[in-house]
Amino acid sequence: MGEVVVRTADFRLAYRLLAGLKARRIRCAHLERDASLPPSALVWLATHEEVEAAADPLGIGATLESVESAIDQALRFVAKGGIVKDLTFGIDPGPRPGLAWVGDGRVLGTAQFESVDATVNRICKLSEDIGHTSLTVRIGDGSRTISNRLANVCLARGLKVERVDERRTSRGLQRNQHHASATRIAQMKGSPVNHKQPVVPTHGEIKEVQRLSRRVSGGQVTISQRLAQAVAVGRLSMEEAIGRQLQRLSY
Repeated sequence: MGEVVVRTADFRLAYRLLAGLKARRIRCAHLERDASLPPSALVWLATHEEVEAAADPLGIGATLESVESAIDQALRFVAKGGIVKDLTFGIDPGPRPGLAWVGDGRVLGTAQFESVDATVNRICKLSEDIGHTSLTVRIGDGSRTISNRLANVCLARGLKVERVDERRTSRGLQRNQHHASATRIAQMKGSPVNHKQPVVPTHGEIKEVQRLSRRVSGGQVTISQRLAQAVAVGRLSMEEAIGRQLQRLSY
């Protein structure tokens, strides 16, 4: 039996929980609602009502909307006494940053986000859900403008930041394997980043934002270089820039 047990009569919730655990490569098992927990079970997941009825401190309640946070909470219990000594986040920077979080060398999860702010918001939420002694955010040095924006937002929120040489993380990986790159970044030592970084997009980065604007808009429009620069430095979201470009074309 696995360390984390899903024990619920709610089929949809069980399916989501098991899929989430397996995606993170966490040992898990599925039991009927009234089945006895095996000795190897460190924590079990079910609906809030089922956990309340069992009055068992090892139970964690979940809903379809809170599957990820419930799994994060379960991993706190599985980790050494419920507390992770070294919690590390790795970010593969890009228009859709890849994120991995690692506790004491163990990969706890991965995800991909649509923006810099969404990525850092997730880090802050996970840092609240996962008990830890120390926390470090390691950011790859590719996509330098986005990398610097990520570093600046993390620093503004009081997070410890390191920069990692991405050339050492991408060997053997296929393109777009952002989760794998983020995991490698999280597991490698980097150089400390203690001060706000310059955010000056290159010509190539602006062109890439323009290319993405065509894809995001379904081929309707290519945003101007000025709007692309605003997106690159974080003053506008891609959707806002596309909206402004379409508005200009309608005049």
